[in-house]
Amino acid sequence: MYKNHISLKPKKFGTLKFSSKKPARQFKGGNFKRNNNRSSKKRGFSERIDFSRFIKKGQHVEEKPYVSKHTFIDFPFNPQVHKNIARCGFINPRPIQDQAIPSIIAGKDVFGMANTGTGKTAAFLLPLIEKISKTKGQNKAEKVLIMAPTRELALQIDSDFRALAFGLGMFSVACVGGLPITKQIAEIQRGVSFVIGTPGRMRDLIERKVLDLSTCHSVVLDEADRMLDMGFRDDMVFILGKVSKERQTLFFSATLPPEVKKLTTEFLKDPVFISVISGETAKNIDQDIIRTRTKEEKLDKLYEVLKREGSNKVLIFREMKHSVDALTKDLARMGFKVGCIHGDKRSRERIRTLDLFKKDHINILIATDVAARGLDIPDVTHVINYDVPQTYDTYVHRIGRTGRSGKKGIALTFV
Repeated sequence: MYKNHISLKPKKFGTLKFSSKKPARQFKGGNFKRNNNRSSKKRGFSERIDFSRFIKKGQHVEEKPYVSKHTFIDFPFNPQVHKNIARCGFINPRPIQDQAIPSIIAGKDVFGMANTGTGKTAAFLLPLIEKISKTKGQNKAEKVLIMAPTRELALQIDSDFRALAFGLGMFSVACVGGLPITKQIAEIQRGVSFVIGTPGRMRDLIERKVLDLSTCHSVVLDEADRMLDMGFRDDMVFILGKVSKERQTLFFSATLPPEVKKLTTEFLKDPVFISVISGETAKNIDQDIIRTRTKEEKLDKLYEVLKREGSNKVLIFREMKHSVDALTKDLARMGFKVGCIHGDKRSRERIRTLDLFKKDHINILIATDVAARGLDIPDVTHVINYDVPQTYDTYVHRIGRTGRSGKKGIALTFV
């Protein structure tokens, strides 16, 4: 954990004080506007969070490696799929893969609970690719539908599909807002096996009578809880109503709130329940708070953290889109290599910025919660909540971007 007193630029910025020893205050919920894409569904109140929950010393120990019951060779995949698995560098199945793949191959509905970054994308893609490869000659029109809450996650799933389905003659379309709908329509009309996208754009394509899901017998809802948080429930229900009633349905979620539980009872038939949740937050993340009184002091203390040795790759979260833009300009003026993403950015710009961050061409990324889940960004050293998250679940997902693969991470929350 950071020391209680740090001063990197004492003449200008003073002392950076951490307050683990002070009595923890509570965050009282108030009216906070949310900038989700589905603005008509915004939640009006924040959760009451005790700030002491943001303070925790990381143990910096790796958990004992999971001993899988299967190897990838044990799964009855097409030889080309096995080649693709090896090409992608997969060695042993991760827990969610080890437990979910046999049930999905058997045609059962599955509800999987797993932390982000646990390999669940391959857990559903691999058996569904195998399923379509077997039925492709019998019914070329059969489709798999995969819904995700954000453009970035949908595009990442599409990229993973292309790698795992290489050489099998299967095609996919990424149906997301912000990218040309005419191109997506053309790809659907040419014929695709996998339709991957966000609920809003998918509904648009259905209502235009471009996307026909009557031959879809496999459905995946990834990050189902996040989709409900973002106000996509009506779209999700509408889309599921257009899918064949004779289908296999897979839900994946990091939490099980009442709304998700209700959806599972409505749309899953005798599901296999799998949970590989590893705890509230990663054990190897140092968590602490930074108290500030004014905007100026807040920016000064952020500067000190970013200049500190070891702040090599930093992800900063803000609640509002305009706040993301403002902080990006402030840090750029200070000389930092910084980029930002949020819902108002064009998809191409968001994709480009994420790529720059992943490849270390910029070392600071400022984002709304579009970056809080599902994205696999390697080697993030720090997650900074420049604004207090509205719920503790959101906090958990945000800080889960660091401390991955057994590495040490640091999470700081400004209060």
